[in-house]
Amino acid sequence: MLLQNKKIAIVGGGPGGLTLARLLQLKGADVKVYERDENRNVRLQGATLDLHYESGLKAIETAGLMDAFKANYRPDNDRYRVMDENGNVFHDDHAKESTGAFGDEFFRPEIDRGPLRDILLDALKPETIVWDSHIVSLENKNDIWEITFKNGNVAIADIVIGADGANSKIRPFVTPIKPIYSGATYLVCNIPDAEKNALKLHNLTKGGKITAMANSKNLFLSAKGDGSLDFYIGWKVAENWAIGSGIDFKDNKQVLEWFKKEFADWNSMWLELFDYDQTHFVVRPLYGMPLDQYWETQSNITLLGDAAHLLPPNGEGVNSAMLDALFLNENLTNGKFADIKEAISDYEKQMFKRFTVEGKETAEMMDWMYSPNGLKTMVALFHQMPD
Repeated sequence: MLLQNKKIAIVGGGPGGLTLARLLQLKGADVKVYERDENRNVRLQGATLDLHYESGLKAIETAGLMDAFKANYRPDNDRYRVMDENGNVFHDDHAKESTGAFGDEFFRPEIDRGPLRDILLDALKPETIVWDSHIVSLENKNDIWEITFKNGNVAIADIVIGADGANSKIRPFVTPIKPIYSGATYLVCNIPDAEKNALKLHNLTKGGKITAMANSKNLFLSAKGDGSLDFYIGWKVAENWAIGSGIDFKDNKQVLEWFKKEFADWNSMWLELFDYDQTHFVVRPLYGMPLDQYWETQSNITLLGDAAHLLPPNGEGVNSAMLDALFLNENLTNGKFADIKEAISDYEKQMFKRFTVEGKETAEMMDWMYSPNGLKTMVALFHQMPD
């Protein structure tokens, strides 16, 4: 076995890194996951995720966690409503009797990121996760990696896998290639207790999701299992817009005044998003890696998920990361490769191929989503999907 007597360090405790840790432990590997969060409950986990038959769900099944997933996923949260700026409905999944079932390749069950993370954390051996591990340096000493953390701790590993997301600290040790701006930005927020703080939009969402599109701009709303409502405002703008905007994004009133001007032709119904005065907004310019990115394989370090192939939100991010975990685990443990470098090289070649295809599809999606015909295209795509 390639991993015999090898210590593996996975940097980053998101779905991709945790999935890989679980799969490797099932094969008897010695794995530690180094996560910068102080503990598992230190912060609110992000948006609702949909897992796909050929990737995320396949990883969950291979990891032996399908029963736990079925106990925690959110039936009917995958139901979409597509609207224009005035709330007119052009597509509504709530009219369907069912959106699918497990075993159906077109069924994409939804689960909040927090419960998914808990499922994966609980499946790992005790002490696998090393919390409060904010990496500050990485050094290769005679083919052994020495990882130093902000808290002063030092870890030693034979293999390092960067699963630490868009701002990966591991990526620079693999490639100097940096992400490029997509041309679009999200303004992101969460409204707690939406039934109380945004009742009309809570009812409009119906426990599922809404995409509203008009004039090359988008609003995206997603109900979460804790009763809150995530929403995203998307539009094309300069990369450094936030710096020059003069807006204090912790001041709800300032953001509201901006929205009234930027979305002046949108119905006032959407202003309810700003009624909760404790709302804090986060500006997220959307980045992606160059589609022709490539690097020479190293013998004991690699990347997965957004750390490897960041793209603007496309519904595939977590699924791609979990599929990376599947492929990398298989290559490191199936006995088909002469050494670890060969196993990593094959994994990276397959990853590059998948990324190129996915990246082209994402670029096309970004083009039509932020175009005057975005709504028409979105509705047409939904109507092409199997019932």
